[in-house]
Amino acid sequence: MTSRLLSPEEAQLWGRVMASVRPLRAAAPLPIGPAPTFQRKVRLDAPAPAPVAPKPLQKVRTAPGETLDGGWDKRLTRGTVQPDMTLDLHGHTLASAHALLDTGIDRAIRGGCRVILLVTGRPPRPESERPHARGAIRAAVADWLGASRHADRIAAIRGAHPRHGGQGALYIILRRARG
Repeated sequence: MTSRLLSPEEAQLWGRVMASVRPLRAAAPLPIGPAPTFQRKVRLDAPAPAPVAPKPLQKVRTAPGETLDGGWDKRLTRGTVQPDMTLDLHGHTLASAHALLDTGIDRAIRGGCRVILLVTGRPPRPESERPHARGAIRAAVADWLGASRHADRIAAIRGAHPRHGGQGALYIILRRARG
């Protein structure tokens, strides 16, 4: 991110904000002076830059959760999909939940499962402030799955139907085994 200089009005406003803030530990205040002014020199007779050849398109790996067709989505929202396996992360610490999730997905892949029901607990309430009183495992699941050694085998992640846990659970849909 490039930094920019503050205009005199912005510098004055920032000075007032800084004067109203109480520091966590005592430190000598930094002097704020007037913002220097810069002028950009532009040559009107300069030649135009040479066009840059476009790079060839690379195959972009989609994140888990973006690759289901409409039929899957309809069955998931109606609750007609039956999970092949259930992983319940209730009562686990973050470390043990992460380990259980990793070994559970590994077992599901080896067993030829397509749909895993992951019971995580409900997400934190919208008005909840960090650190959340609950929902730590639910908040971490997406990151765990995205960075997982099995991320390329995950076709999608969807919220579960109320009969399978609703807001407290997720469906992990695995890709079909190749070969």
